[in-house]
This record gives sequence, C-alpha cells and structure tokens, in this order.
Amino acid sequence: MNQWDAMSSDLSSPKTDAPATLATSIYARLKADILTTRLAPGRKLQSRFLMEHYNVGQTPLREALNRLTTEEFVVGMEQRGFYVKPVSKDELRELTKTRCWVEGLALRESMQNATQEWEEALLVTHHRLDRTPRSLDPEKFADNPEWEKAHRAFHATLIGLCGSRPLLGFCEQLTDRLYRYRMMSIAKAYPVRKIGTEHAQILQAVLDRKTDDAVALLQQHYQRTADVIDSDLETVLPKSDTPYAAR
Repeated sequence: MNQWDAMSSDLSSPKTDAPATLATSIYARLKADILTTRLAPGRKLQSRFLMEHYNVGQTPLREALNRLTTEEFVVGMEQRGFYVKPVSKDELRELTKTRCWVEGLALRESMQNATQEWEEALLVTHHRLDRTPRSLDPEKFADNPEWEKAHRAFHATLIGLCGSRPLLGFCEQLTDRLYRYRMMSIAKAYPVRKIGTEHAQILQAVLDRKTDDAVALLQQHYQRTADVIDSDLETVLPKSDTPYAAR
C-alpha cells in the first residue's frame, strides 16, 4: 500500500462496528479522495469514470454523491452533473473563523469539565504526536499518514470533554473541510512552521488551567495555518472565471 492509499484508508475507516452498506463504503472512499485532493477541487465527477474506478453501480454512487453534496464536498448542477466543490479564499476564511469560534467554546467547556483522566489522555496524545515524524523524508516533505492520525487525535482530545456531541460533530465537519485546504499547501507550510512548539504551548496552557491563554493559542494555531494556505491559494485556484472546469 502506498502513502496516499494508506491515508485514504485511514480517513475512510468506518466509525462503527456495523457492516457498511455499499453506498456508505463508496461515500467513505470518495470523501477520502476529495479530502486528500486526489479528486481535485472543481473536478467533474463523471459517472462512467467513478463507476469503473470504484467498481460500483449507479444507484449507490448517486446516493454517495448526494450525501457528499449535503456535506458540501460535492456540488450538483442541473443538467451538468456533479463536481468536487471548488476552493476559495472566502470559504477558507469563513471556515477558519467558524472553527476558531466553536473550538474555542469547546475547549473552554472541556477545561471547565477537566478530569485527571482527560489530562492524562492529553499528555498521551501529545506525546504520540510529538514522537511521530511530520515528514517521512527528512530531506524533503513527504506527508506522514501516522502524523495526521496523531494530530487529529490530539486536537479531538483537547475539546473532547466539552459535553456536547452536536458541537463535537460540527467541529469534526469543519476539521474535514479545512483538511482539504491544508493538503493543498502542506509542503509549503512544513519548512516554515514550528508546529510542534505550537502544540506544546497549547498543552501547557491547558495543564496550567489558563483558559484564556489556551483558547487564544489554539485560535492562533488555526489562523497561522489559514494564513499560509491563503498566501499559497492563488497557485491552485482556477485561472478562468468558470469555477468548474472539466477534467
């Protein structure tokens, strides 16, 4: 299994023990391919190609595409079919602002509900993240799927004691939608970000029970990521005024 396939598999793993239906399975695979930008923003999702590539029939494929449409990863256009939702600076800024708001609230609630077990879980997830190489190649950037898993686990643990499953679900949706943006600029961000230091500072503020500091550091962490992506986004945005180009 190559690097990309490994990450795709991680992202598409079912979260329950129940067997996935065919539509659920194709939904998870398509979503993973969109998040990792294997299916590029703005790409036309031609039915024949998808049916052959994913070895699936038209009915479960359409069901999966409709589900991805409701989650705003896919856009359906009358008489033109389905497209991967394009990216834009406006959406990046909007998603980042919203994530800062809701995860700031979730972190405050988690810190208010803090337990010894939660703090121990934070230490464990941070240790795993800190010990996992960001890049598979020390000479040049090669994304490490294990780091991505550890990174997501650390951030999920930070807000995991907020006491609101709907809030956590919304935070996860924002994480997924912003992950796609991250994957487009990750090689540029890697050499300039001291991301390990940022994580350590957030953790220390949480353990010191400095709520305002912890929230501010978390929000700055997300904003720095958005700033790098924003500055790089011109290179990946379509040059024409048409947002959906056939590919």
